[in-house]
Amino acid sequence: MTPAAEIFVLDTSALLCLKENEPGAAEVEAILRQGGKKGTVFISFMSVMELSYVLEQEQGETAARQGVLQLKQLPIQIVESDEPLGLAAARIKAGYKLSVADAWIAATAERLGATLVHKDPEFKHLAKLVRLRDLPWKAAHG
Repeated sequence: MTPAAEIFVLDTSALLCLKENEPGAAEVEAILRQGGKKGTVFISFMSVMELSYVLEQEQGETAARQGVLQLKQLPIQIVESDEPLGLAAARIKAGYKLSVADAWIAATAERLGATLVHKDPEFKHLAKLVRLRDLPWKAAHG
């Protein structure tokens, strides 16, 4: 019997790292190459919104639309909202100092038993809640 494949949730910071070819992009590419074929790479629906607004703020509406189209070409699955996930995100937001979007993303990783791949220092406090895989940190986007 083969061991279960590791499951990953990519934070928006990991997606931006890949898109902008920042330090850590090769690690994200490797995760997508290995896990994408097995269907074990996920993002939260909130990452679609975050990616879009960051690109629109920094590069304009056309870049935001292109970024979302490129995102949909990646071998990832988008986890949509439902009430239990929302309640888990609320519990995380109430207990930790992080953004609403990051609470949804962390709740997604918790639900899936996934490793959360990120470059966001806000997540360091969640190490007892979810497995973390840190990429080289960068100043916040927005």
